[in-house]
Amino acid sequence: MTPALDIPVLETERLILRAPRESDFEHEREFFATEGSRFVGGPLPAHRVWRSLAMLIGHWAFRGYGFWALEDKESGTYQGRVGLWFPEGWIEREIGWTLMPHGQGNGYATEAALAARAHAYDVLGWDTAISEIDPKNEASKAVARRLGASFEKMYDDPEYGPIEIWRHLAPTDLENGGMEAYA
Repeated sequence: MTPALDIPVLETERLILRAPRESDFEHEREFFATEGSRFVGGPLPAHRVWRSLAMLIGHWAFRGYGFWALEDKESGTYQGRVGLWFPEGWIEREIGWTLMPHGQGNGYATEAALAARAHAYDVLGWDTAISEIDPKNEASKAVARRLGASFEKMYDDPEYGPIEIWRHLAPTDLENGGMEAYA
């Protein structure tokens, strides 16, 4: 069941960005039971994964934006999540991504994050955004680079420890051709 919130559906060439659903839980539970989830707060027991998924929906209710679930247009398979994030205590508004193992290495994070950033800038009026990345997460740093983001500084997150802050190009930079090198 989809929550009764006004969560817009975005589409890219290969993906549908839609509201998270309870049916996404099984994929999330499986992922967060593995060491592969270490860069995003895992591993986690199933009850914490369920609460985390519920929190993603709650973020939409509180902020009017949040993480979309990624669904492959062709197969309908849940691929992970990408979205806009700014919970209480976060240092700045963020663009984030978490892909399931079967969704990794296909360019889905970049494709979906571009759509999420366009929504943040064009619809919500954001003038900047960051991505917080674990210093050991080379795959996530590669996504940030493909998005045109650059390393800005280290941040000592009270919950997660040392985190790299990657700054995304501002809307005016994107308008002035700032993404030419990343196309």
